[in-house]
Amino acid sequence: MMGAAPIGLFAKTREGLASPDVQYQFLAGSFDKPGEPMHPFPGCSLVAIPCRPESRGWLRIKSPDPRVPPAMQPNYLGTRGDRETMIAALKISRRIFATPTMQRYVVEEFWPGKQVDSDEGLLEHAKKTGSTTFHQTSTCMMGSQELSVVDTELRVHGIDGLRVIDASVMPTVISGNTNAATIMIAEKTSDLILAARHSGVTQPARAA
Repeated sequence: MMGAAPIGLFAKTREGLASPDVQYQFLAGSFDKPGEPMHPFPGCSLVAIPCRPESRGWLRIKSPDPRVPPAMQPNYLGTRGDRETMIAALKISRRIFATPTMQRYVVEEFWPGKQVDSDEGLLEHAKKTGSTTFHQTSTCMMGSQELSVVDTELRVHGIDGLRVIDASVMPTVISGNTNAATIMIAEKTSDLILAARHSGVTQPARAA
């Protein structure tokens, strides 16, 4: 047994960045979408993920019935910066597979294919094939501004006795996998809950 992505990489798409802005996952398989059948030939995939996406989507409750799914608009590639980052990330992917070491194993590029050789073509490929990486965040933003849902102790504004303690409270997505940060959020908030219980402090009302 092994994970679906046994190899990872962080890279900078341009000079001048203080830290990498793209994460790569090397998948030991080739398929159209996760969960769908594998392609009928030996293959591998290199997935490019922006570390600090600028685009902001939205999530809205449609019904008081919890069984009704919410309305969601992720708004992927909604900014020029995100589009330029993905184009550069796909070019880096090609450079990796063009190295002498990888060329020993590569027969051809299946996606997007060598016929796609322009920035516009690479961007269109990203739009058609891009998707979530299953670690959604930031739908219950922490803060004091109008759109925030929880305060700095993760208490829901205007509702006594309710907190949100998961990756949804992140004001923006972190620059990598969310697991460790989510554990940290839970550990920190458990300390806050215990401290509040021992002190008897009640949840403050939100300022008007």
